[in-house]
Amino acid sequence: MYPPVTQFETRDLRLQSPVPEPLRVVVGEDNVLLRAGTVRLLQDAGFDVVAQAGDHDDLLRKVRAHRPHVAVIDIRMPPTHSDEGLQAAKTIRAELPHVGVLLLSAHLEERYARELLADGAEGVGYLLKDRVAEVERFITAVHRIAQGGSVLDPEVVGTMIRGRRGALEILTPREREVLGLMAEGRSNRGIADSLYVSERAVERHVTAIFSKLRLFPADHLHRRVLAVLAHLRAA
Repeated sequence: MYPPVTQFETRDLRLQSPVPEPLRVVVGEDNVLLRAGTVRLLQDAGFDVVAQAGDHDDLLRKVRAHRPHVAVIDIRMPPTHSDEGLQAAKTIRAELPHVGVLLLSAHLEERYARELLADGAEGVGYLLKDRVAEVERFITAVHRIAQGGSVLDPEVVGTMIRGRRGALEILTPREREVLGLMAEGRSNRGIADSLYVSERAVERHVTAIFSKLRLFPADHLHRRVLAVLAHLRAA
């Protein structure tokens, strides 16, 4: 079975007010069978799939018309099957900032995650398509994005971290351990349970990480995600 999807579930991520049910979703995927399967999973979970699209232009038209809570988008779409889905996602975030965006990719591409997060992490997600097979976690990811949260595939985070450890040398061994668990998507309580320490102790380590990586309170909407990515900018 596929490994579990990891999410950034933390008290630092201020979720928006709960959105009404059912949540409206637009699905952008050019493969008819994959699109039908994704739509079925979402509908079975209680989502209202208000539209489907098979290319970049049709996707933007339908998102603008329906203004869903979340757009689930394949990165590679017609006409060139390069990054039309990513470009559509960036357009949606610029024009309709309250629409959450979940990008799905058949292949791990670090730069896609970088570009998606360039304007902030709230209400966005990036997952490998294989994760859709983890139905419960996929559905949870869509819910979280609808509420203003963020979701990153653990393989993407792992790729970002591997080979770029230099920027983390300013952290103590314990802080690096805490950051590693943050990258796995664990909450402060989850980290405390894993390390057999108090939640208050974890909070102190997290605060120190934010300070050393120069992630200040103004970044509170997505500091946790930025803590994992900040060392890339310093590398």
